[in-house]
Amino acid sequence: MKKAIIILFFVYAAAGCQQKEEPKSPYQFPTGPVQGGPVQVQDDVKILREAVKKDPGNVNAWIKLGNTMMDTSRFHEAIEAYQKALEIDSKNVDVRVDLGTCYRNVGRPDMAVKEYKKALEINPQHLNGRKNLAVVLAYDLHDNKQAAKEFEKYLELVPNAPDAAQIRQEIQKLKSVK
Repeated sequence: MKKAIIILFFVYAAAGCQQKEEPKSPYQFPTGPVQGGPVQVQDDVKILREAVKKDPGNVNAWIKLGNTMMDTSRFHEAIEAYQKALEIDSKNVDVRVDLGTCYRNVGRPDMAVKEYKKALEINPQHLNGRKNLAVVLAYDLHDNKQAAKEFEKYLELVPNAPDAAQIRQEIQKLKSVK
């Protein structure tokens, strides 16, 4: 009898220790900055291009395609993807800001400013939009007065930002240049 109880105890203990297999989730589009090597990026791009071909109204696929292109410095292709995303959702502030950054990276600071301003019309408190606008105004268009104002608006939104001291120095520098 004792032997039977001991055997049952070990059977139950062993059964309880077995790991259950987790159900596999459906494929998720790649997210965040590109982490893999060139082969992984090519695979991600291929998957995303197939997704937007099958469903051109899939705003998330367009955004992820744009992000992948931007993260791999393929700015012209990112611009195309972001424009498609904005045709579907014109009020997506993050996409507008990313589009502006891509325009800056292809030498179109005028278009970058236009996109940043559109983003800030939708959300005047968008920190990256505000700071990016100031940067382009200062370093690409040399509009120091307006750049200083944009940096000041940024600091009004986040006076204790990690880069606040650096931004204050930049404002002083911009105001001192005639």
